[in-house]
Amino acid sequence: MSGSGTTAADDPLQTAVWRLRSRACWTDAAALLERLAATDARAALQRAALLGERCLYTEQGWAAAEDALRAAEALAHDDGERGAAACERGQLAYSATLLGVRDRADEARSALGRAAALLPPGAPGRALLDFRRGLMAENLSDSPQAARAAYRRAHAGATAHPDPLLLSFTWRHLAGLALRDGELAEARHGFAESLRIREELGYLVGTAPALASLAEAEPDPEEAARLRTEASRLFRLLGGVPTWLAEHLPTAA
Repeated sequence: MSGSGTTAADDPLQTAVWRLRSRACWTDAAALLERLAATDARAALQRAALLGERCLYTEQGWAAAEDALRAAEALAHDDGERGAAACERGQLAYSATLLGVRDRADEARSALGRAAALLPPGAPGRALLDFRRGLMAENLSDSPQAARAAYRRAHAGATAHPDPLLLSFTWRHLAGLALRDGELAEARHGFAESLRIREELGYLVGTAPALASLAEAEPDPEEAARLRTEASRLFRLLGGVPTWLAEHLPTAA
């Protein structure tokens, strides 16, 4: 799941889910899908993804996410659905490892590898899988070259099969690698594109991290301070999520 509910063609349910998700109300968004998710594999996967995203942003709700994911895995009946479920399994294990809840790196690699075997290049969900494999390479394997290649594949996929929210993530992470290499102009461009997309989509919960990232690449101290102040305001507005942003915004802690 990435940009569900972000276009005019989406049905009222998806629009309601998107509005709640974008405002950090993942549990409420998942509740809207609960009845449909009991029998529909796609809804079950979306519900599991919502609760998994909650874990990454709040460091809470792991048991509920695991339960939802097991239910989605049980309903998956074709390669596409099984691949998507494996992708969510890998992401949840990655999140637990990244946040220090429990080392599940081997499980994450195995699940994402299984997803790659089930989702061929160009398949729905492949761009999201490539992005998540990039996260693994960057943050758990310390392999920026592999991460960059995976992010670029994800970026191309999200462009070819328009997924603006995923593009906001690929722009941001490619920019982060550019910043790491000292390429400030490239980093600023990528961070600015990520912020622009998130503001256009109304993805409020992702706007504070985008502002904070852009501040890191901003050479003007006054502008960097303005960006961090705005990020802090949004961070407080949403009750301190994503939790991991606090260390980058000391005034908002």
